[in-house]
Amino acid sequence: MRKSTSALTVLGLGLAMAALGTAVPASAAPAAAPHAGFVAQSGPSAPSTSSASSADANRAFFQAVLKSVAEKRAENPSATAAVTVVYDASRAPTFSAQIARSTQIWNSSVSNVRLQAGSASTADFSYREGNDSRGSYASTDGHGSGYIFLDYRQNQQYDSTRVTAHETGHVLGLPDHYTGPCSELMSGGGPGPSCTNAYPNSTERSRVNRLWVNGLAAAMDKALEKSAR
Repeated sequence: MRKSTSALTVLGLGLAMAALGTAVPASAAPAAAPHAGFVAQSGPSAPSTSSASSADANRAFFQAVLKSVAEKRAENPSATAAVTVVYDASRAPTFSAQIARSTQIWNSSVSNVRLQAGSASTADFSYREGNDSRGSYASTDGHGSGYIFLDYRQNQQYDSTRVTAHETGHVLGLPDHYTGPCSELMSGGGPGPSCTNAYPNSTERSRVNRLWVNGLAAAMDKALEKSAR
């Protein structure tokens, strides 16, 4: 597995790794970054710090995706009411089935935003795969672009569709909530490897729909303001 590069803002499951399978050559490790790790990894004394880092990371990642979508919407103000967020999965071929399933789950769960496959040149965010001791996460690259990193080992230890759907939840603006039950998608690895639920609950669905009504409007205002200068 490859490690991600330039991971300046990181959040995600951050689950503890199990020694599974044969290692795949990985790229150089990224520099230390704000990281929302799995509670067992952070230790019992770290939740408050981890929560603050997670909130900052989630906000940065969501804003990067919103900015990309908003600028395209500003160029085409006659677009339909539902917002389309385009992703590129070409750099995560191992997880093509999980990405497709995650997209289907989210598209059937919310109405104000829709995920759609596209190319690297048109994508608002991308999926990547590789090795990373922190596990899977969503990240900004420091240049206003967002990506989801899917870690091989973690996706063997935990239900892979749940991991992918959880990380995709960050694209749509949801933060981690590790203390939640298995029925809560954004509880991530908190409930343990036996949890295989890959669907957002009613609260998570409602929150995403609210975010993509109000959050997008604010982001579009900024994009329009920028284009008018």
